[in-house]
Amino acid sequence: MSKKILINNQIQADKVRVITEEGKNLGVFPLKEALKIAKEKGVDLILISQKAEPPVCKLAEYGKYLYWIQKKKKDKKGKKVSQVKGIRLNFNISLHDLKIKADKVEEFLKEGNKVKIDMILRGRQKALSHFAKEKINQFLEILKEKFPIKIEREIKRENKGFTIIISKKS
Repeated sequence: MSKKILINNQIQADKVRVITEEGKNLGVFPLKEALKIAKEKGVDLILISQKAEPPVCKLAEYGKYLYWIQKKKKDKKGKKVSQVKGIRLNFNISLHDLKIKADKVEEFLKEGNKVKIDMILRGRQKALSHFAKEKINQFLEILKEKFPIKIEREIKRENKGFTIIISKKS
């Protein structure tokens, strides 16, 4: 643990806000009275937030509180957050380059990420949008041969071109 958790007589404040184990706010008490309440209930007075005005203390067993904090940190570490990775296709991209990009997308999908496929259109290419859609569909067919995919968001026309978001089929 990076910072020491202050309990009972280690707390240096005149008044504290006292909270029960269930999270119910009991109110603001002088420190001596808060310590007396904790002793009566047979628990510790644990400083939760020193920066608050007045500081916030919780009535709980110190060992259980430490266990809860460690468990909370462990849960945060264990979760894999999926990201949206991006691949950009060119209007004049060759078949070989599409296959190479498909390999990269396959890597992203195996890691559990979603993939946003962009096709940027410039100048006269904007007038040939049906060719761009065909190119994206050709790319999706190459991907489907290699890996089962699920389309999260259909091909969408935007200012600069087209985008589509795909993920791994579960």
